[in-house]
Amino acid sequence: MTNDAEIEKLVRRFGAMRDLAVRAARENPNDERALFGAAMAFRIGGDYPSALTQLQALNRLRPNNTSYLFELGQTLEYLGRFDDAIAAYGASLRAEPLNYKARHALVQLQTQSVAANHLTELERQIELPDTDGWRWLHLGHALAKTYEDFGETQKSFYWLGRAKQTRKRRSPYVAANEEALAQAARAVRAAEGAGCEAADPIFITGLARSGTTLSDRILSSHPDVTSAGEIGNFLQLLKLFSGSVTPATLDTDMLSRAGAVDFPRLGRSYIDSTRPLTGAAPRFVDKAPSNFYLAPIILRALPNARIICMRRNPLDSVLGNYKQIFPFDDRYYDYVYDLEWTAQKYVIFDRLIAHWREVLPPERFMVLQYEDLVANQEARTRDLLAFCGLSWDERALSFHENAAGVATPSARQVRQAMNAKAVGRSAKYGAALDPARAVLERAGIAIS
Repeated sequence: MTNDAEIEKLVRRFGAMRDLAVRAARENPNDERALFGAAMAFRIGGDYPSALTQLQALNRLRPNNTSYLFELGQTLEYLGRFDDAIAAYGASLRAEPLNYKARHALVQLQTQSVAANHLTELERQIELPDTDGWRWLHLGHALAKTYEDFGETQKSFYWLGRAKQTRKRRSPYVAANEEALAQAARAVRAAEGAGCEAADPIFITGLARSGTTLSDRILSSHPDVTSAGEIGNFLQLLKLFSGSVTPATLDTDMLSRAGAVDFPRLGRSYIDSTRPLTGAAPRFVDKAPSNFYLAPIILRALPNARIICMRRNPLDSVLGNYKQIFPFDDRYYDYVYDLEWTAQKYVIFDRLIAHWREVLPPERFMVLQYEDLVANQEARTRDLLAFCGLSWDERALSFHENAAGVATPSARQVRQAMNAKAVGRSAKYGAALDPARAVLERAGIAIS
């Protein structure tokens, strides 16, 4: 049984959030709680310039608040203003030297050298108590990045392992549960009938760090396409339409009920929920990595949508995920706390994508190999635009000149022209990746 009131609330969420943010900022220009709430609402809605305006006003009111300065730095980073972001993170640390998020952000944005680094302070602070694992996670990743910049990959890998220990104990990944989720996704059988005919959305999915942001930027550089970012609306609406009331949004209970939902209404509700963000262009990109579980359901609700699944070299993909911090408690990402878990996740992903390639219409579901895109930029970009039903436009090749904000760890990389710096990155880690190799080889996945 669907909850119509909650569905309507979700459909109106972005429009209501924007209206509330505008009103709060206008009516309460000297209220720090109102300004901060408005800034976060603008940022969630992808309006980074408006978020920046509120955070700048907030920092004039409270110039030495480490949290506000950190959020200012993040927003500047999303907008590609990296020098200004570094300055904001530095100010955040001067206000509170134990702000581990700001210290980690500085290390990520700046190449560390033997002459200029944060090693002494990082090593001191990582010995402080860590009740929930987030302090060690950020500081350990900062140490790992430092040693990687030094060229000391073994030390880098040591700190990655140490950084994750508390989170690993608190949030263990169970591959059997993930496999059950994939099996439930394969088992969904939708009732007969038409979905919503809208052709507006282009879904980009795949594991994190596989080129999803890159393909998003390529497509949203086309004048007929805008990016909605990682909004998660389809999954949240599907949960409501399914009638599932379990705590997790994506789980086997929800998938077991998915075949009976009202697919035309689900598709239309999804389109209506995005348009407060994406109304400036006829087409939009929805980049949500976990949507690879939902590919046939998406196409049942929106038969004219396109789904692009990014795939990357297995070891590079495992390494990229293992090195990533996902800054929220979401069981979907628990696999990144252990190298073997990350490889197990890749195996489940790879098998499910192979299945979708067999059963889904190729004119609606496309797998794009990251390395192929890098090596053959124009050819694969032409393929990508043609698959989406878009005319050729040279601006898609100049995605790095796209000025729109981007709130992902790839914010800096996608502002550089296409390059092969990340291709084959796993090779320098040698035997440190042997546990992942073993998992992939047992699954019959070719590593090269």
